[in-house]
Amino acid sequence: MNRQRNRGRVVAAALAAMCAVAVLPGQAHAAGPGKYAFDPAAKNVQGAETNVEASTLDEGVPYRSTIEPGQKLYYRVTLDDVSTAYVSAVAVPGDSGAVAYGDGITISLRDLDDSRCSSERANFGSGGYARPITAYAYRTPKEGGTTCQEGGQYDVLVERESKETSSPAAWDLELRFLQEPRLKSGASMPTAAPSGFPSATPEPLAGQPQERSGGAGYSEATGLETGQWKDSVAPGETRFYRVPVDWGQQIHTTARLANSPNGKTDFVGNALTLSLDNPAQGHVADTSLSYSGRPASTSLRPLPPVSYRNRFASSTQVNTMRFAGWYYLSVSLSPKLKESYGSEPIRLELAVQVKNKAEESPYEGDAGVFGVTERDKDTARKGQNQQQAAESGTMQVVAAAGIGTGAVLVLGLGVWTLLARRRAAGAPVAAGHQPPPQQGW
Repeated sequence: MNRQRNRGRVVAAALAAMCAVAVLPGQAHAAGPGKYAFDPAAKNVQGAETNVEASTLDEGVPYRSTIEPGQKLYYRVTLDDVSTAYVSAVAVPGDSGAVAYGDGITISLRDLDDSRCSSERANFGSGGYARPITAYAYRTPKEGGTTCQEGGQYDVLVERESKETSSPAAWDLELRFLQEPRLKSGASMPTAAPSGFPSATPEPLAGQPQERSGGAGYSEATGLETGQWKDSVAPGETRFYRVPVDWGQQIHTTARLANSPNGKTDFVGNALTLSLDNPAQGHVADTSLSYSGRPASTSLRPLPPVSYRNRFASSTQVNTMRFAGWYYLSVSLSPKLKESYGSEPIRLELAVQVKNKAEESPYEGDAGVFGVTERDKDTARKGQNQQQAAESGTMQVVAAAGIGTGAVLVLGLGVWTLLARRRAAGAPVAAGHQPPPQQGW
């Protein structure tokens, strides 16, 4: 009876897992057009206006907070004395909130004496429309360093800048604290930036683009690999994708916006923004295109291959390509297009190329989010987001458990049958069916 009950539980779990992942790639998105999808595991945290009241952020845990115009909010993290640490902030204005050129956030990491380890600013640029933007700050221990080198508590300061003409509504924040894995013991790592990198434009990809629907946030970013992908993006909406880029590999990306089916040719400047962010959600690069109802395209400038030594470069577009992992692509369409082209989505095409053979990781042990696994590559091939990949892995475990349970049940049934036959062979024979006596007894 217990075996039957356990077997039923396994089958039910397997069916539940199968149903959970029985969706097409990139189509399990709860957020509506223009809405940002926060990590479902995010914990609420309130920023403090004085650092002594700051709440602590745990490593690897996503958090959700808010910030008002002109506010300066403190959070706190605890660092060791050997790991490079990163704290990122994604600013998410309301979908109808007006923003101006220069509006944005600055995030900085500071010791308790207010000495700044590093800082980064993110703004909406000349496009001047609300969309998710991200920035990160970090602490890097180095030999001979004098600031931010000791282990202990550090302050994270997030500051919002908004013009008087901008919306006074609060912005949501998504915060994340990560620490980079330790380097292999005895490894001699370079301490200077690379002198150059291949910057030639790759040959165009052949073949027809495949449908792949983007997500509404980083946690919903849809996996992509080298290829041509098509989607739709509505005015005021941002679509998220992610691409595994390993050590030594170089990513090239082009976004193409299709012609408008309504035949209008009104000009809209900075109509589309294509952005790339690294695995710690530090901003790498972006580009934009103008639109007049005809096909238009834009490409990210050539970026260096992923390398540990990139962190020593002065250029942001080089030093942010400092580790392997999931790199995030986002495509935002200006809400200004509604005036001429309506609110219906416009067809979009993304061309993604990841070049070069993967190189060895410099880290000791598991690299976590700062590495690329075979499972990551499989996730990208299937077009899965973070949640779908996790559910798919759960289904595989449940299926394996189900197969194991089934094998045990079959073996048990075989043993039971054998024992039953032996008992039947040794049991007394029913009256009236006695065999004839044997000779010699």
